[in-house]
Amino acid sequence: MKRLGILLLIPVFVISCKNETKNIEEIVAAKPTEMEQNLNKYVSVKLTADVSVLTENEQKMLPILIDAANKMNDLFWYESYGDCDALLNTISEEDTKRFVNINYGPWDRLNGNTSFVEGIEAKPLGANFYPKDMTKEEFEAADMVDKSSIYNFVRRDENGKLFTIPYHEKFKHEVEEVSELLLEASKLAEDAGLKNYLELRAAAMLNDDYQASDFAWMDMKTNTLDIVIGPIETYEDQMFGNKASHEGYVLIKDQAWSKRLEKFSAYLPELQKGLPVDAAYKKETPGTDSDLNAYDVVFYAGDCNSGSKTIAINLPNDEEVQLAKGTRRLQLKNAMQAKFDKILVPISKVLIDESQRKHITFDAFFANTMFHEVAHGLGIKNTINGKGTVRESLKEHSSALEEGKADILGLYMIQQLHAKGELQEDLKDNMVTFMAGIFRSVRFGASSAHGKANMIRFNFFKEKGAFTRNEDGTFMVNFDKMEEAMKDLSNLILTLQGNGDYDGVAKLVADKGIISSDLQADLDRLSAASIPVDVVFEQGKKVLGL
Repeated sequence: MKRLGILLLIPVFVISCKNETKNIEEIVAAKPTEMEQNLNKYVSVKLTADVSVLTENEQKMLPILIDAANKMNDLFWYESYGDCDALLNTISEEDTKRFVNINYGPWDRLNGNTSFVEGIEAKPLGANFYPKDMTKEEFEAADMVDKSSIYNFVRRDENGKLFTIPYHEKFKHEVEEVSELLLEASKLAEDAGLKNYLELRAAAMLNDDYQASDFAWMDMKTNTLDIVIGPIETYEDQMFGNKASHEGYVLIKDQAWSKRLEKFSAYLPELQKGLPVDAAYKKETPGTDSDLNAYDVVFYAGDCNSGSKTIAINLPNDEEVQLAKGTRRLQLKNAMQAKFDKILVPISKVLIDESQRKHITFDAFFANTMFHEVAHGLGIKNTINGKGTVRESLKEHSSALEEGKADILGLYMIQQLHAKGELQEDLKDNMVTFMAGIFRSVRFGASSAHGKANMIRFNFFKEKGAFTRNEDGTFMVNFDKMEEAMKDLSNLILTLQGNGDYDGVAKLVADKGIISSDLQADLDRLSAASIPVDVVFEQGKKVLGL
């Protein structure tokens, strides 16, 4: 959106500490303040779906599930920062409060987690999962119960000794409320698989033992209504990449789109065998009891709602469940469409060569995003040299490398399925849309695993000549060289993961996980054109008319 010499009415939607998202309209002047510029990095989107596809009982369940998911906001606030209310009570300026709420804390997630609140220093790498003065060496030397668990906090006792406290104890009152809501919803569930999952997830909230409910979630096949809830992703822990953060999604399955996608998971074992890497790094057999579905998401809360918003899900993360059952890949179609229309297309008009803009399509964006999630199932989950799981051995770098793997192997899958005749669209659409997608995700910044992955890939592709920059500042994909770069980067990432090569990954991130001054200048052109970086949602029961 171009900024004119008049007042512009821009709606901004933020998360309150205790309540659902609220709609706040702001008058932003022609010369915005720094905080107004921060808020303008987000464009508002109303999160709606056709609830008429739900049965009467499902329509009764929906607000209960939204209430359960909404409680994840408080838990993630604590994990990200600490006391939400104490922070907001120190801030008088309303725009700053709104930006704090978008970020679940005083650090800008789209700007390397830099502090934007006076008097608050840089964000601790371990967020609020560990004591702020704890070092890696102190943690590694400490003798604690379940120190490697992803479901507990590390704290100090009165003598300064480190100890752990499980989430279900720290959040006892909150998880009891969530458990009761999930059980209430389960009583309305007509789908046996959904009913079983809700009952098991309700129990898991009370003891942090999520594996049984993860298996039950994998076994659900015929449900239309769904909820993803609990401590799930480990992105927030940038010290060890180990502690899981609470989040919640409430979803409605698009049955027609899902029918179109259901066949692709069956190709995983065959595609695994064809990966461009030595046999030792593809010896695991990915599960095929996984499904691939499209959903409209009607509520985000907690981790997934902070900063840049998720548009596809690949879960569960439990390696044992993945090897036994595979994963479920959920494409969040309405959120994806919003980002395509409001962000990706405008980016392409600034940074993609005019002759290649015809290759920017929603179908390609959807496929690239979808196969990114499918590609998480390819490669290797356990190192080949006894270093344990890839996640454990690569520590805080595991998320960025895994996202990079999924991006590049997703494109590899598309290429292979094109060759088989299973995908009919022009492969050039996927490649050019993929290139535009790099610019979109790089703007998420160095604090994001996805942002780091995109920086690495951009710099790797640049070295390999996969694209050229024209004199007018637009970029053109060199299709043959991009295919070669895809193979080379796939080989590098899979080898680093299989070897559990922490030092090698750290060097890759240090060397290539950076935004050069030239690239930053191009990204600044996007900001100058008033192209938002991401979305915030107007969402909840009122928006859905419940």
